[in-house]
Amino acid sequence: MSMKKRALGASGIEVGVLGMGCWQFGGGKGSYWGEQSQSDVDEVVHKALDAGMNYFDTAEVYNDGDSEIALGIALKGRRHQAVIGSKISTSNTRSSVLRAHCEASLKRLQTDYIDLYMLHWPLSPLAVKHFTKDAGLIENPPQVPEVFDTLHALQKEGKIRHIGLSNHGVMQMKEVQATGVPVVANELAYNLLSRAIEASILPYCVESKVGIIGYMPLLQGLLTGKYATIDELGPMQSRTRHFHHSRGEGTRHGEEGAEAEIHRALREIRQLADELGVHMAVLSLAWAAANEAVSTTIVGSRNIAQLDLNIQGAVYELSLDILTRLNEMTEPVLHKLGDNPDYYENRFNSRTC
Repeated sequence: MSMKKRALGASGIEVGVLGMGCWQFGGGKGSYWGEQSQSDVDEVVHKALDAGMNYFDTAEVYNDGDSEIALGIALKGRRHQAVIGSKISTSNTRSSVLRAHCEASLKRLQTDYIDLYMLHWPLSPLAVKHFTKDAGLIENPPQVPEVFDTLHALQKEGKIRHIGLSNHGVMQMKEVQATGVPVVANELAYNLLSRAIEASILPYCVESKVGIIGYMPLLQGLLTGKYATIDELGPMQSRTRHFHHSRGEGTRHGEEGAEAEIHRALREIRQLADELGVHMAVLSLAWAAANEAVSTTIVGSRNIAQLDLNIQGAVYELSLDILTRLNEMTEPVLHKLGDNPDYYENRFNSRTC
């Protein structure tokens, strides 16, 4: 079965319902995801393209630019088949700095243009401080009109084809749209246990013809069945509001989490996967890919075995009954965590609004 494609907002670009998250690309000892060989990257990228996965999502901050370098190497000779999305850090958006960083990304990617260039987080002090220690910049981040004027100029020059957002809520999207600069995508966390965008952001994106790029569809491995319980998660994987604030390393949210609801949902999802005779990761990815409002769902693949499993999720068809059952299983988690999709911050002091 071939992979479905969907429109990326109003861009005119079509992307496979499953895309490639490239954060692990270029990784080395001590990086977030650990070491990643270039040979595996090359193999995964080529097989992904052959399978209809044409969207590749990276960022200047991923492994200090090495993700972009690794992706650029892997796409040699096949750049024309790929849709590249990269992201500018919120701290690097003063006009001259933004220009320099865009040029640096182009150089690392070995390309003349980036298909989708996204603002990684909104322009707020809380978001900026996660990218820099510059107190002046944190206190007075660049203003939305200045940043999007620069992005629009880069678009007119052909260095970027389309402009996008990442982790923006409805109010923040409206502020950007007020500049008159068209944006075609918003990248947001979305999985069976992270459904916050369904309340208002997803409907607003549909109304505005802004494509949604879903990330973290397997919740850092929790939805793959790899872990028997959440107690097996490492501290770096349990920093979100899903878990009690005492559990994760460097946790900021200060909330109680939804651990009881998650334990119950995971047990029921696992039982359903066994009933259907499919891998839990396939079922979880199929649920994310089934939402027609989501242009593409990005997932990392470190090797061919992982890629093959992920592709199964992209082509596995879920009946309406199974979708309904999955939604009912995870509704208590959605209710407990609320409708703010910034899962790393307290819902009442969030980077996304």
